[in-house]
Amino acid sequence: MAVFSIKKLSELEGAKRIDAELYHPEYLDICHVLATIPYAKLGEIVQKCKKGIFDIKAENYVSDGVPFIRISNLKNGLVDDSDLTFIPFDIHRKEIKTEFHRNDIVISKTAYPAASLLFFEYCNISQDIIGISLKDSWKTRLDPAYVVAFLNSKYGLSEMLQWFQGNIQMHLALPDVKRIIVPILNDNIQKKISEVYTNAHEQNKRSKSLYLQAETLLLKELGLRDFNPKYKKTYTANLSDALSARRIDAEYFQPAYEEVIEKLKEKNIELKPLKKFILSIQKGIEPGSEKYQNVGKPFIRVSNLSIYGFIDRDQKYLSEEVYQDLKEDYEPKQGDILLTKDATPGIAYVVKEQFEGIISSGILKLQVNDREINKEYLALCINSFIGKMQIERDYGGSIIFHWKPEQIKKLKIPLLPLSTQQKIASLIQKSHEARKKAKELLNAAKKAVEIAIEEGENDALNYLSKIKIS
Repeated sequence: MAVFSIKKLSELEGAKRIDAELYHPEYLDICHVLATIPYAKLGEIVQKCKKGIFDIKAENYVSDGVPFIRISNLKNGLVDDSDLTFIPFDIHRKEIKTEFHRNDIVISKTAYPAASLLFFEYCNISQDIIGISLKDSWKTRLDPAYVVAFLNSKYGLSEMLQWFQGNIQMHLALPDVKRIIVPILNDNIQKKISEVYTNAHEQNKRSKSLYLQAETLLLKELGLRDFNPKYKKTYTANLSDALSARRIDAEYFQPAYEEVIEKLKEKNIELKPLKKFILSIQKGIEPGSEKYQNVGKPFIRVSNLSIYGFIDRDQKYLSEEVYQDLKEDYEPKQGDILLTKDATPGIAYVVKEQFEGIISSGILKLQVNDREINKEYLALCINSFIGKMQIERDYGGSIIFHWKPEQIKKLKIPLLPLSTQQKIASLIQKSHEARKKAKELLNAAKKAVEIAIEEGENDALNYLSKIKIS
């Protein structure tokens, strides 16, 4: 059934946009609801609103410098620093106009709507990000954490979706960002949401620290804690080795890869191929983009998976009917290991809770014999540099990265005593629990905003009072 709305020419927004999406009834209904509450437009309350650096190249990234926020870092209201990169101070100084600070806001400019609160003392932003600083005169009326919670609520997301425009590459223009309206809610609600965000940030820090402890313990027990393999610029390889490996690309024979394995052998660490632990292996499916929906059961692509779990980033969904047809073979179960094989090969994650959704063809679902190896330990080995170096060797020389199943099964896994594996797994589980708590807090903040708009501010405060923050 067709959905339509009728607008007069005099009612067209901005520069007379005539695309129908802008005037979708769903968006108009949201605007009507928000107009019944005291509000301010972002354009009225921002001191600075800038899009990020346009022409910086990946070769300019450094391991230590000024934090550089990219669109992939915007997750669930905070900046995810698990894949954070940095730029040199001299480049940052040249682009000082896009420097942002703690309690500033970053919004995705392309691809999908998202907003996050900054906890960095200072940082810079990429071309796909819009940075916002609120006027000091408005910070007493609109807490930045509350603004982020609103933008990530169904109301704020709907507004951002309304203003996204373009045919091939969707984007959010600066003038349209300034048109977004933000309800002015009770100070008590805003302060509580700010407290929620601060605690969520602390939980994320704790999660990262625990995961780092697990990695450190793994490397210490393997005798690799201070080991740095040396990449050589020139080296030779035997023709017989090239024929045996069926590879002639130079990268495959980089001595640094074999150096890691030799170091483990020197420490008398037993190595076994991954296939020794696999009970079953199942590739996901691609049902076709025409079956993607905005609501339904999650369709997990490579971009929706990290070493910490599922990422709600440009999430696609499938209908209940499609899900029911596919779930028997392509739905991950609690305890399964998900492993990416395409685009970003080698991301391993143990499914912690029962999940309703379908995995894409770029992801493998592994069932592992946990009497032989701890699953969390196995996933960490794959995610560590021990696994990454082998994986890089396998797909080296390719333009589009594909990690083949026969290569995956040969991945060498170092074995530590099961008691040590359990200690490492315990740290990873605690890391997961802290990250889960952070996500629950951020979702509660969004929910409180929606309750305040739909049911009233007192109900929102009552809801927040029941949330265990720390």
